[in-house]
Amino acid sequence: MKRLRVAIIGQGRSGRDIHAAHLKGDTERFEIVAAVDPLPERRERAAAELACETHASHKALLGRRDIDLVVNAAPSRHHVPITLELLNAGLHVLCEKPLASRVADVDRLVEAARRAGRVLAVFQQSRFSPAFRRMREVIASGLLGEIVQVNIAFSGFSRRYDWQTLRAEMGGALLNTGPHPLDQALQLFGDATEPDVRCWMRLATALGDAEDHAIVVLSAPGRPIVQVEVSGCRRIVGPTYTVYGTRGGLSGDTSRLEWSWYDPAEAPPVSLTTTPLSKADGTPAYCSDALVWHTDGWQAPEGFDLFGSMSAAAYAMLHRVLTEGAPLEVTVEQVRRQIAVIEECQRQNPHIYPPSGG
Repeated sequence: MKRLRVAIIGQGRSGRDIHAAHLKGDTERFEIVAAVDPLPERRERAAAELACETHASHKALLGRRDIDLVVNAAPSRHHVPITLELLNAGLHVLCEKPLASRVADVDRLVEAARRAGRVLAVFQQSRFSPAFRRMREVIASGLLGEIVQVNIAFSGFSRRYDWQTLRAEMGGALLNTGPHPLDQALQLFGDATEPDVRCWMRLATALGDAEDHAIVVLSAPGRPIVQVEVSGCRRIVGPTYTVYGTRGGLSGDTSRLEWSWYDPAEAPPVSLTTTPLSKADGTPAYCSDALVWHTDGWQAPEGFDLFGSMSAAAYAMLHRVLTEGAPLEVTVEQVRRQIAVIEECQRQNPHIYPPSGG
């Protein structure tokens, strides 16, 4: 198996704790050869932990031909300009989310990758969540009937006060956390038609100027209604996923799912009636339906490492892309669609995102 030489830009929570944490353990596929960070203490830590060369700027990587992949885990506002430089220098790039905040920027990156003949991938690892994959299988099986609505909530309670609460840093709920549930939402919505987008935003408990509470609703004729919630003020935690179908439903989170359905072949016939319903004694009655309900479920193994498993699946896929020519499972075109939704959400909330950008 070919071992890919990787450079990581950024040694913060993503670069160190997600990307380096996985790559240094996957020595069959990858070798970390360089780490980039402007902070000297982070470079010193990377040199000690990863036994690799370190640099203060990504420009030290430009023109290198001994690097197979560069991971751009710099702060969000640097994703577009740095990725553009790397692609123009002829390097394959895996960029952290959010790839961009504007569709026009995504198009610039796609064109740069096309000209250079390089791979541009985006680290949307939640696509590989075992719970999400199992949920899609249940939906595709038809057990739940036609899917009417799906709710996805990636929420909690936090008085957040870091740079990711600032618009100037491409912060906010939808650009920080939103790419994960929105990627899943658009997969469930389907790509046959573009969704009508409705969004409501609030700045609730965070200390910056970007939203920390957002509700997004995707809809179109013949498609399920998909609601995405990303909130920093949801203290009472409910299910991550709720699915409503014409024959049953599903509910759960990233470690547990349960679904229930009825079999139409077992269901007693019903017909519309316009006359008053009565009990056997002649008193008024409400509709009753003697359905037999079946249940099933999925449970993650004890000690299951969700984030580790998603990273492993995402990087295994990318290794196949770069060594075997396999297709990307999360395409830039799919990410572009996600960014278009976020851009429309910001447009609909001028109290947080003024048209002038101020």
